[in-house]
Amino acid sequence: MEWIVLITLLVAAEYFWLAVLVGKSRGETGIHAPACTGDEKFERVFRVQQNTLEQLIIFFPALWVFGYYVSATIGAGLGVMFLIGRIMYARGYIQHADKRGPGFIVGSLATLALILGGIIGILLELFRG
Repeated sequence: MEWIVLITLLVAAEYFWLAVLVGKSRGETGIHAPACTGDEKFERVFRVQQNTLEQLIIFFPALWVFGYYVSATIGAGLGVMFLIGRIMYARGYIQHADKRGPGFIVGSLATLALILGGIIGILLELFRG
């Protein structure tokens, strides 16, 4: 499970980095809290952070369930896929909203695999006993 712990912390670090980008963007654009609108570039950076937060509520439990009931190694690999997908998503979205799709697909496929695999893993465990 060490790999699952490592991926959890790497994804948390990625989210921290996104929060730093939002703060930096606030300074560059003059959009002071609590405002969240007024500059398109800031809004894209802010949406990347918020959209990633929305994904984490699904990703983290799916990662841990999959890691425990299926495979920590495969789960960590899917976690890396999610991490890379979110980097692609952030880079694309910050450039232009239309460029966020590929990263979203990569991250979403990883999360979907974790969810489905975790469900199958727990069901097999329940019916094995």
